[in-house]
Amino acid sequence: MLIVAGFLDVDPEHRDAFISGRADLMQASRDEPGCITYAFSADPIDPGRVLLFERWESKGALAAHLEVLRSSSSPPGDVKILGAEVLQYEISEVGPLGS
Repeated sequence: MLIVAGFLDVDPEHRDAFISGRADLMQASRDEPGCITYAFSADPIDPGRVLLFERWESKGALAAHLEVLRSSSSPPGDVKILGAEVLQYEISEVGPLGS
């Protein structure tokens, strides 16, 4: 399993538009083979920060998703990203919290 997690910084006045403008992308990504979770969400403390969280069944599934992103255009009315950190984590074991 792979987890992709990080943040994107945008103008606080445009954060909600940034997230809502990606609703179709989130749904399409969730429908891709191997996608377990895919979400952009508002950081509850930083008004200009958008959190990204994804879970993928395999490297192949994530690679196919990234290829789709590279070949598609940006969402309409795209908001400028001012900064970002998005990292990929390869998970070798999964279990209930605290186990």
